[in-house]
Amino acid sequence: MATTVTIKGQVAIPKAVRELLGIKPGSKVDFRRTGNGIVETRRADSKPVRSRFQNLRGHAGEGLSTDDIMALTRGDA
Repeated sequence: MATTVTIKGQVAIPKAVRELLGIKPGSKVDFRRTGNGIVETRRADSKPVRSRFQNLRGHAGEGLSTDDIMALTRGDA
């Protein structure tokens, strides 16, 4: 992905990169140079971004007990 540097030395971070790193307005971004000269971009103000599958983990909500769910599964309800 390429981007253009403005006269002020600013660049726009491509949308795909912002989404991948979870960068939103106000997020801090860290740039690091690796030993082989590559520059890495990282989000600096939070924990590592969770994968889309981790975001889906959890429970369906409050209200049904395990027994209620089992009754629905068996067709007893």
